[in-house]
Amino acid sequence: MGDALLLGLDVSTTGVKALLVDERGRVVASATVPHASSSPQPLWSEQWPEDWWNGAVAAIRAALAEAGAAAGAVRAVGLTGQMHGMVALDEAGTVLRPAILWNDQRTAAECDEIRALVGRERLIAITGDDALTGFTAPKILWTRRHEPEVYARIRHILLPKDYLRLRLTSEYAMDKADGSGALLFDLARRDWSGDILERLAMPAAWFPPTFEGTEATGAVTAAAAAATGLPAGIPVMAGGGDQAAQAVGVGAVSPGVLAVTLGTSGVIFAPTDSAVIEPQGRLHAFCHAVPGRWSLMGVMLSAAGSLQWLRDTLAPGVPFDELVREAATAPAGSDGLLFLPYLTGERTPYPDPLARGAWIGLTARHTRAHLTRATLEGVAFGLRDMLGLMREAGLSIPGRARLSGGGARGPLWRGIMASALRLTLDLPTSTEGAAYGAALLAGVGVGVWPDVDAATAAIDVAPGAEPDPADAAVYDALYARYHALYATLAPTFHDLARFASTSAATYG
Repeated sequence: MGDALLLGLDVSTTGVKALLVDERGRVVASATVPHASSSPQPLWSEQWPEDWWNGAVAAIRAALAEAGAAAGAVRAVGLTGQMHGMVALDEAGTVLRPAILWNDQRTAAECDEIRALVGRERLIAITGDDALTGFTAPKILWTRRHEPEVYARIRHILLPKDYLRLRLTSEYAMDKADGSGALLFDLARRDWSGDILERLAMPAAWFPPTFEGTEATGAVTAAAAAATGLPAGIPVMAGGGDQAAQAVGVGAVSPGVLAVTLGTSGVIFAPTDSAVIEPQGRLHAFCHAVPGRWSLMGVMLSAAGSLQWLRDTLAPGVPFDELVREAATAPAGSDGLLFLPYLTGERTPYPDPLARGAWIGLTARHTRAHLTRATLEGVAFGLRDMLGLMREAGLSIPGRARLSGGGARGPLWRGIMASALRLTLDLPTSTEGAAYGAALLAGVGVGVWPDVDAATAAIDVAPGAEPDPADAAVYDALYARYHALYATLAPTFHDLARFASTSAATYG
């Protein structure tokens, strides 16, 4: 294949990344262009798709410039991006309103409507998931209820990365991993559910054909080539939603390889050979970006985000490394202090947008070091909740996992995670995440590698952390107390949320 290059393009919540990878899996060039979100009303989170396209054009051109003379060897494009967002377009492909993002929380009433129309048990049995505010389907119903003039003009629904696909290829298409996160898929069949669409009165024609992650969905048009600098005519592969592509990027593509991501949110991702469903919908069951495979996934909303909040609130300007070094002076278990990381509500194991964060057991002897360490431990306990649900769903959990994300860089947090989860943690040497996985999927699609397993076989891992037996014993004892807290405090959380809403309306 010579100097073949593969482009992974990732439209995340914060920016667009363009990543060039060679046929040996080495990163040749990378560029990221940030974009902003808006929150015009409480609980809302929106972005304009045109900003994604402008960012993609700039990022691709910057990556090509960094690659220099080799840029002309780009053979294929793989796409990934934030999941669950709703991009509504008219017949001509014109965007009708800002995209409603995965972290938008306005659709609680629509989630109840979906459960009423479909039946909660039936919904979970077909799609693998309960109705949550982050998913795409309730956003469509919200638009029908609150913006009927927009809804009447809809002819196409896309997910964020698939808007970039449209601009690159003029084709409406979607991968199965991302599509399965819309709450409109028949998970076992790996395609749109006619039953769900009919019960929700959504026209099937709005939803594009779906493809496995390594399949071609179109080719770069002459107009897109002129805008981006890419060669015209190269294929654009289906790719995958960001969590599935991230899993490919760290080599979690077959059962027995567990991926843990410690970013703003926290994720445990377990590949499966069949559509495994947690009966109460407390875990997300999606198609994998790997053809013919699925995944079971837990998502906590504020993992490293909890540490970010603590730093910004209690130690503004203090470097994270310094804050975490200080936390290392506190003992395992933080002298009886527990932290609940539900600062922005929660998804797994409690699909509760009204859940609230808390320190429990706070005394005058606790210092900032204790508060920080308890925060790190609370996130680890939240991830342990997910492992428990996966075991209940019948998965065999291996003794080691691949840890990635910004929170994985610090040895203290890695050690806490290893001991609290009782897992040996390995660190993938590639840190490019979802964009890297998208590039590998593109390479498989054009024959650089015969399949995804071969593409990921060369991903190296370095030692991350081993469980410390003494700390693990402390965490086993403390976890039982942590796990009991949500059920005890949930009525108070909900009451305080109502109080905050009422007081804001009264005194705001």
